[in-house]
Amino acid sequence: MIAIGSDHGGYDLKEAVIAHLEERGIACKDYGCADKSSCDYPVYGRAVAEAVAKGECERGIVICTTGIGISITANKVQGIRCALCADTLTAKMTRLHNDANVLAMGGGIVGVNLALSIVDTFLDTEFSEEEKHIRRVGLIEQ
Repeated sequence: MIAIGSDHGGYDLKEAVIAHLEERGIACKDYGCADKSSCDYPVYGRAVAEAVAKGECERGIVICTTGIGISITANKVQGIRCALCADTLTAKMTRLHNDANVLAMGGGIVGVNLALSIVDTFLDTEFSEEEKHIRRVGLIEQ
């Protein structure tokens, strides 16, 4: 299960990502927001991060206008490695090297087509399991 959440600035992209995940047959849980009314991104970024950290969801996706604030919020939760990605290469590398468990994107930065490619890359790329990357992830978690 994928946890997903956004503020008002990421709402439209969140809805597109949810539809895409459903098309792929991937279950997701929407942690809000419910519409484009102004709201506070930390509420939704924290909710998604906590769901992943508790093991309720395998991975998470968080979206605000730039992706910056919501990624900072998600990374405040112990056990979360949230990566802000605006292209497929960084989405691939953060999974391969950092075993990132939450993806952040900016709804005002990436268009829908690119965002869906980023999501697919993030979800379809496995952690490399190389010793050096395992060691480095361990150091991040300390």
